[in-house]
Amino acid sequence: MRDRIIDELGELPRSRFLVYVMGPYEAFDVEHALETADSDTVLESVDFGTLTDANHDLERDEAALDLLLEVRDHLRTNAGVSAFLAIDIDVPLSELDAATQSIAFARASNAVVYVVPAVGDNLGVGIEVGSVLEALYAENAADHRRERVVFVHESGVRSAMIAAIRDRWEARIYSYDDREDLNRQIRLFVRDLVRKERTGELPQLE
Repeated sequence: MRDRIIDELGELPRSRFLVYVMGPYEAFDVEHALETADSDTVLESVDFGTLTDANHDLERDEAALDLLLEVRDHLRTNAGVSAFLAIDIDVPLSELDAATQSIAFARASNAVVYVVPAVGDNLGVGIEVGSVLEALYAENAADHRRERVVFVHESGVRSAMIAAIRDRWEARIYSYDDREDLNRQIRLFVRDLVRKERTGELPQLE
């Protein structure tokens, strides 16, 4: 999957440094996730709570997608890394369902960034974040995976899901006030990982 993503994204200064940008820009396949999950998965262990008061109209979905596209493009332009959204990679749902794709993309990436503005599908956000974190933080997963995940939410967003992410996985969590602040924090996070790989503090992914 890693080579497949790199081939699809093309040439950038750091083409092999993949940053998977996630966020609530489309509905998550809740029914399928519940059907395919076993009883020990995160679906039974995370309180998904109420993330925001946002409704589900198209305008809000488009606003969330626009924000994620800006984050992706900012990372490509200012950090030179291969940042991507799930919709950038052509993997048919007949080959891999949406939940499995998210996990595969996260495992293939040098960094995973989850952005939560004050819009989006509440339950979908919780399930997708939880599924990916459960896979990356599994007992047999490499320890360095824990350093590669950041969760960035808009200031003022409060939920039991955020608390669960902090408590269950001790994941890195930041808040942002505006788009400039968001892009700055994510850029610094990614650049720190690039530096750690270059100096050997983190292993380079092949």
